[in-house]
Amino acid sequence: MPSDAAPDQSAADGYLQRAHLLAELGRYDEGIGELTALLADEPGHLPALTMLARMHLAAGRPAEALAVAETAVTPVKDPVVADGEKPAEPSAVERPAVEPPTADGAAPTAAETSAAELSAADAAGAVLPVLVARGFALLDLERWKPAAATADEILARGPGDAYAQRSAAAILSASRNGQAALDAAWRGVELAPEEPEAHLVLGLVAVRLQLFDLAERAYREALRLDPELGEAGRDVGVARLERRRYAETLEQLTALADLPVARPDPVRTVDDGIRRLLLSVAGWSLLASLLAGVLAPASPGASRLFAVLAVAGVAVLLRRPATWRLGLREAMARGLVVPVWAAAAAVVLLLAYALVGGPWPLAGAVTASVVAGLTAFARR
Repeated sequence: MPSDAAPDQSAADGYLQRAHLLAELGRYDEGIGELTALLADEPGHLPALTMLARMHLAAGRPAEALAVAETAVTPVKDPVVADGEKPAEPSAVERPAVEPPTADGAAPTAAETSAAELSAADAAGAVLPVLVARGFALLDLERWKPAAATADEILARGPGDAYAQRSAAAILSASRNGQAALDAAWRGVELAPEEPEAHLVLGLVAVRLQLFDLAERAYREALRLDPELGEAGRDVGVARLERRRYAETLEQLTALADLPVARPDPVRTVDDGIRRLLLSVAGWSLLASLLAGVLAPASPGASRLFAVLAVAGVAVLLRRPATWRLGLREAMARGLVVPVWAAAAAVVLLLAYALVGGPWPLAGAVTASVVAGLTAFARR
């Protein structure tokens, strides 16, 4: 059996990888073809069904996405939870006094109980993305009540999951709105404060509740965590499907509310890019200078050759596709002059050591690298 299972899993992974790549290129129909081939052999393959539903959403086909999502969640769906009602606790008569015995007649151990609980948690986590896809499809079809019920189910299945909380908050804010959506959005931020999508959803919910100050603060924080978030509406594929939807919706709502939402500052973006480049050059020069100094007593020739290679590495680093040349002079005028000249001096001194040797060029390269790194870091 294991020898048969491995090739099947490998083939399934191949279909999923090809479908994902095609989706990220915007070729949704071809990706759907890959997933259809996989599902012909494994009709209940949950990852494939989830990706297929998300692809239909990305392609603007919510009805097809809903049909796929319903197929995926039906085998694992809890009918009581789906109705939006909490299952009733069993009475004292119905509730067993002890754990039921296992097949060999012995009561399950604590380890076995824990493993069963973990397995149930894994199953709940696996179905969350397809439930989110179902919620989005229902929103696109303007079926508000089932969408809100799906959001409630997501919240019930993932009380400690940041993705579940922010996804349910976004669906609730569009279908039912109110305090429940705001509470879930706050919970998503609390669980994942470093994820920009969490703050983006909080801003989205706040705009719909006309909490404009909160919305602006949340969006500014999302942009601080990910400066490229302002262009998320142009993304394609399924990997960032939620982020794209949230960004597009927030932009539309803020336009209707005439809310001045923060946009990425192009000047700050250029300065940040140059500062990161200076930190990379300074760190590489410092490391290379120290290693060359360690090699020098044992093999001066090898040490100088290493310095040549280090300078070549910096040259490759500076040739990366970037816009640092376009705003370098302006960035220096805005306070980056010291780290720029210090980083340049570190590279020149390292090259001088490679050509003539001696301890002083290395010492100067170390000093210049430290100055460049500290001053660039201080300009954050």
